[in-house]
Amino acid sequence: MINRSVLVGRLTRDVDLRYTANGTAVATFTIAVNRQFTNANGDRDADFINCVIWRKAAENFSNFTHKGSLVGIDGRIQTRNYENQQGQRVYVTEVVVDNFSLLEPKSANNNHPSQSNNNIPNPSQSNGGNNNPANNSAASPSEDPFADNTQSIDISDDDLPF
Repeated sequence: MINRSVLVGRLTRDVDLRYTANGTAVATFTIAVNRQFTNANGDRDADFINCVIWRKAAENFSNFTHKGSLVGIDGRIQTRNYENQQGQRVYVTEVVVDNFSLLEPKSANNNHPSQSNNNIPNPSQSNGGNNNPANNSAASPSEDPFADNTQSIDISDDDLPF
């Protein structure tokens, strides 16, 4: 059986981070995912998808995101139900997040007023504690051979792996 969901969207509000009675972190949030087509008015509709993330990942996700953040998530769709205080059966469908990616640069997150600690490292910019720029895997823009896309790149068929 396969149950995978991969979504890219923006947070509709700040993440709601809570802790269970035994101290396990759980965060809930909703992401707005644009549909690929436009409606009759030419506007693009969006789906609002409820998500839940657990443990240390929940704490990290809450610390590094805010309302409007562009995120990618990978998880599984899960359904559950419970009886509310009025005695009605409530059915919930949500994505249980296994992995996430922050899809905006750290500077986009600095504009948020509730971001009080600017010393929090961005996991997407971490180089494992090694401050030697020669060991960074990302080349600077001036060293990027593909930065000027107006020039053709000469690659022979022998250089291709397929």
